[in-house]
Order: sequence, then structure tokens, then C-alpha cells
Amino acid sequence: MPETRGVHVSFLIRVQLPDSPGTLGAVATALGTIGADILSVDVVERGNGVAIDDLVVEIPTGRLPDALITAAESVEGVEVDAVRPYAGVLDTHRELELVEEIAARPADGLDVLAEGVPRIIRAGWSLVVKHSEAGLHRLAASAAAPESDLTELPWLPLERATILDSEDGWIPETWKELGTELAATPLGKPDKALLVGRPGGPMFRAAEVARLAHFAGIVAVVLDT
Repeated sequence: MPETRGVHVSFLIRVQLPDSPGTLGAVATALGTIGADILSVDVVERGNGVAIDDLVVEIPTGRLPDALITAAESVEGVEVDAVRPYAGVLDTHRELELVEEIAARPADGLDVLAEGVPRIIRAGWSLVVKHSEAGLHRLAASAAAPESDLTELPWLPLERATILDSEDGWIPETWKELGTELAATPLGKPDKALLVGRPGGPMFRAAEVARLAHFAGIVAVVLDT
């Protein structure tokens, strides 16, 4: 459920916009006309004259989130990738804090990792999985991770971080029904991976996957996996 703050609810809106001075300000002004307040902004990706930004906004209770799309896209060149309920503000600079927590609790390191990663990468859940001759092992999971039994992960072993095809045959039907976007990165060795899911999207961007890979590499060194 969206977070209620008095008479407001919070949403995460991902926008593509021209990377030029004044455009983000114009989006803020347009959102303001429907009573939306921008709480925080995170630049996801930037290049070729286009920026991908994540905005956490509050709108009055009762106003439809579709109004966010209409308002943002009223600015020339702006496209909305996704809008979804969001509890809290963007928490995009917790990597070092999470690494410190993992280092302080190495015996629980994978559990701490799985629980903390969704807040950093703005995913709904995460799993730590391992493939061996004995089969597939689920080593850790965030509290929101689905309980679905995974019988195969054909992309393991994994050599590099990647965005996974959300329609592949190995994916449980419930994940597909929720429109779950998926990304994975090796965790120390190719047979162990961190899998993250975003039910309802938005799709993972290359810059986000690179960030996930970098973070997983640091954690692997800390845990000596």
C-alpha cells in the first residue's frame, strides 16, 4: 500500500526527459499544478542528451496516479516509464552503510544483503541463489521475496551482471502475472548470484545493473565468498 502522510500518498515515478537546463524544473512545476510535491530525485542514467530520473512525489489522497503521467508528459520531450506506490524516500546512498553492517555480521551477511539490496536498487525483493551438482539452493531472501519454488535457473552459472528476460520459461507464472522485471549479478563466483525483482516494473536500466554488479563485487570481497 502507498505510504500515507496525513492526506497524501507517495509514488515513485520514473521519467525520461531531455538532459537540458530547466526541464526538470518544468516537470516539477507541472506536477505542482495537480498538488504533487517532489520529495527526492535520483538520476538513474544519463547520455545522448537524455536523462532517466526517479522522482518520489506526494499527491493528495484521492487523486489518481494517472494524473502524474498526464502532468509530467505535458512538458515537451518528457515520457513516463512507470509509476508505482512507494513507501519512504529514495535511499540511494546506503551502500557503504550496508557494507559496514554486512562486515559487522558476516555470519548473517547474506541475509543482511538480501534484505538491504531492494532499498538501494529500488527493487521489490531479492534472493541469493546458488547452483551445484545437487541442484538449486536458496541461500537468503528479503522479507518480500516470493515463496515460489525455483526448480531451475538456466542462466546460472552467471559470468556478468545482466537484465533477464521476464518472459523466460523458468520464471513462475505468478511473477509473470505481476509483470516482474528481473536482474541478476554474480556474487563472488559464477555459481552464486544475487537476483532482484521489480513487480510491475519499471525495467532495469544498464546503469542500475552496473551499480548492482559493483556493489555485489564489494560484498563478495567482504564476505570472501
